[in-house]
Amino acid sequence: MAMMPKLELRQGQSLVMTPQLQQAIKLLQMSNLELSEFVETELEQNPLLERTDTRDGQTSAPEPTPPGPPENDNTGLEGEPAPDITNTLSDESSSTEALTQLDGGYENVYGDESRVEKTERVAEMPGAGASSTGPSSTPGSSEGYDLEATLTRQVTLSEHLLDQLNITMSDPAQRIIGRHLIGMVNEDGYLRGDLDHAATTLGAEYELVERTLHEMQTFEPLGVFARNLQECLAIQLKEKDRFDPVMKLLLDHLDMLAKHDHAGLMKLCNADRDDLIQMIEDIQACNPRPGSAFGTIIVQPVVPDIFVHEAADGTWQVELNSETLPRVLVNNQYYASVARHTSRDEDKEYISNCLSSANWLVKSLDQRAKTILKVAREIVRQQDGFLTHGVQHLRPLNLRAVADAIDMHESTVSRVTSNKYMATPRGIMELKYFFTPAIASSQGGEAHSAEAVRQRIKDLIENEAPTKILSDDKIVNLLKDSGIDIARRTVAKYREALGVGSSVQRRREKKVHA
Repeated sequence: MAMMPKLELRQGQSLVMTPQLQQAIKLLQMSNLELSEFVETELEQNPLLERTDTRDGQTSAPEPTPPGPPENDNTGLEGEPAPDITNTLSDESSSTEALTQLDGGYENVYGDESRVEKTERVAEMPGAGASSTGPSSTPGSSEGYDLEATLTRQVTLSEHLLDQLNITMSDPAQRIIGRHLIGMVNEDGYLRGDLDHAATTLGAEYELVERTLHEMQTFEPLGVFARNLQECLAIQLKEKDRFDPVMKLLLDHLDMLAKHDHAGLMKLCNADRDDLIQMIEDIQACNPRPGSAFGTIIVQPVVPDIFVHEAADGTWQVELNSETLPRVLVNNQYYASVARHTSRDEDKEYISNCLSSANWLVKSLDQRAKTILKVAREIVRQQDGFLTHGVQHLRPLNLRAVADAIDMHESTVSRVTSNKYMATPRGIMELKYFFTPAIASSQGGEAHSAEAVRQRIKDLIENEAPTKILSDDKIVNLLKDSGIDIARRTVAKYREALGVGSSVQRRREKKVHA
């Protein structure tokens, strides 16, 4: 068969990702710091955009100079007097007007879906984005040099402890307790605060908070999370196998050691001079300020994007943090004045592109705020048990459940929950934290969260008798009797994640202790 070239016409549909659509999707997953940087850049590049004062709605930006194409400074607009600036929003979209009234509390309505969301539903693009919750520098003047942006920094003590927490702690309840305890550690590595208060704030049992603290006291550098100097030294001496009753007695009387009362210490500890000198040398080899090795870098605290507080009628009120929302407007009067005195085609195209970009940015910011608030309200509705009773009452939740409830695409919810934080009576939580896997009920009832099942397995093992060690199969049967449908391999996985040995290992250990 001879081959020859020919022309064919075919009709088909395809999704085109315009730069504006890509920008709107990117805005959804930005943190408040990244969004602030992005808006600052747009304010510098687009003369039709201007910042408003968050208190009285007045513009705080200086009067812009007439724009022109960046590649040609001879725009023919020089000498044209700048008109009085009056802030007006574009008539092309009424949704942009909401931004001027933005005070952190949108109504929980979601009328017409934006083009961004509609396109996402067609594309079904997976949510993605690199997490960046650390501090970022605000872009400075183009004439200045931002030295801070070029400097490297050391790893902070909090970051070092968080890395170890994420590796060693598999229980989400203990992870959130651990993060709270890390926030209570000062620069020297000491825990400042009361465990009772922490347990009350988190709604967790005191024993769980205390057990989490003891596990975290094994973190590097040794001595962190100590509540006083004696405990800090004891943690380090235990690791060196130099802690015994005599050393404990010496640590309890450090005031005598500070006074160089060696005779009184020898009598108190019933030790001779050589033994006392050896114990003092062991103490001097310890670090009384374990956190000092990480310097004194000021850690930027997490700024929440959403506030949740209990109303007088017992319901939960959800509002946006207005301090993290950029306030920008489109100056249409300035655009009209410049366009009226512009004759060159390239000038008209430039100012028209600036107007289109400015309108789209304002609409995207408005839609982003509404979407974040809607997702946050649904999360609060689903996890009201956590807010009321604490970490042990987290319900199983996934992105699809939230997306279906608020009629959004799952990828949109994924983007919204990236790099966003919620301030609750239980502390500041990342939105991703509220999504927990589920384990089905064997009796057809409501599913159980994986955290609750993991805690149940831990309780069964801790309460088992030395003569009746529970095998994984036995644990499966006990859980099924209580309405939890779980496989044996899942029990084994949870048990290993908890750091609990097999039934054979536990039988040997308890036999030795007995």
